[in-house]
Amino acid sequence: MRYREGGDLDTSSIQDRRGRGGLGGGRGLAVGGGGLGVVGLLVLVLVQVLGGGGGGGAAIGALEGLGQGQTADNAALEQSCDDSEDANSSVECAVVADVDSIQDYWSQALGSQYVPTDTVFFSGQTPTGCGGATSGSGPFYCPADQLVYIDLSFFDTLRSQFGAEGGLFPNAYVLAHEYGHHVQNLLGTNRQVTPGETGPASGTVRLELQADCYAGAWANHAETVPDESGEPLIAEITQDDVDRALDTAGRIGDDFIQENLGGGTVDQDAFTHGSSEQRQRWFLTGYRTGDPAQCDTFATDDLG
Repeated sequence: MRYREGGDLDTSSIQDRRGRGGLGGGRGLAVGGGGLGVVGLLVLVLVQVLGGGGGGGAAIGALEGLGQGQTADNAALEQSCDDSEDANSSVECAVVADVDSIQDYWSQALGSQYVPTDTVFFSGQTPTGCGGATSGSGPFYCPADQLVYIDLSFFDTLRSQFGAEGGLFPNAYVLAHEYGHHVQNLLGTNRQVTPGETGPASGTVRLELQADCYAGAWANHAETVPDESGEPLIAEITQDDVDRALDTAGRIGDDFIQENLGGGTVDQDAFTHGSSEQRQRWFLTGYRTGDPAQCDTFATDDLG
């Protein structure tokens, strides 16, 4: 994946809270399609199971209500990420470019139905409208405050713990998936899902697979969707980039995580995000068609 030279990066859609510490209250941690993103819920469950009584889910609950919250300071980010070429060598600048491109796409695809939102950079822990979150939550979208949250160290975790090949485009896929949840929230799709519902054909899984498909639809247009200057921020996406994104999708499927990072047994009744094959299939559906209308996972009995 390559970003063009000479483009302006707009950091106004980023809230940089890194290094500012503290956790604030919230309205309870959102989960599934409307809350923890690509792997967050599964990681929390696995940490709780593998780490004993003091693990993930309990820790997140205990963090709620602490601290006075955090404020954003984008000064350093604005200085280091002023040209889109910076995105070719800086992960944080690449995320800025990705967010710009993704939101440009949805603004054009949905028109006035799309309301832009921010991505919050945090380090370690942060307050959210869905309760306190930590790096272990993974990237996620909180419908209560309509913000995307990410600790950028997650991209290293994908490679070191999940064995993903990684790269700029897989990282962009992760962000595009979370913004897919924002689209679902704006369109009211998440209201079709019963909170806590699990299983291979559950509404929770359908919501996640649709977000994968939406990510693919953006990726199809990423090289052509213009920014405010009329030129796309993303200059090139190669087949190797797509293969790397599919590799990532395969390593964050419920079956892969349960078998390789859990107890080694696959329990389809506990699925919340879909199998590796399903996640790859629906990303490809969006990528090959470039049409969000083809992403209606709620209207099919064949999820893959």
